[in-house]
Amino acid sequence: MADNLLCNIIEQVQTICDKHGNNPGELINILHEAQHLMGYLPEDMQRAIARKLGIPVSKVYGVVSFYTFFTMTPKGRHPISVCMGTACYVRGAEKLLEEFKRQLGIEVGETTPDGKFSLDCLRCVGACGLAPVVMIGEKVYGRLQPIDVKKILDDFE
Repeated sequence: MADNLLCNIIEQVQTICDKHGNNPGELINILHEAQHLMGYLPEDMQRAIARKLGIPVSKVYGVVSFYTFFTMTPKGRHPISVCMGTACYVRGAEKLLEEFKRQLGIEVGETTPDGKFSLDCLRCVGACGLAPVVMIGEKVYGRLQPIDVKKILDDFE
């Protein structure tokens, strides 16, 4: 990270910790807010949180690596999550995932070189009646077929 950006982010992280009383019991809430700053939790940010809360970095890392909501790698501006829950899977989610991979030229867990899209899977969106489901950012797309993928991606141009 650039030095100015890093200093600014660290200041914001410290403010988040202060808001939560620098209480280690608030670690998950602090991490959620901190991840919103950059979209992920880089090592420098985790170290700043640990320092501010007076806990080992290993504890912060343990929480970040345990919960799938948290990520240590940058995501695209438009994160794509393909639901692989039972209803979505039996209705063709795997074919949708393959088409997203083909169209974007990336694998699950990767980000396009331009930083526009990242691709992941998740277990359940809770919209089983719309299966198969894909989330792009906070928007849910339902009843999709592989032929729909190109149009959806084109809408982000």
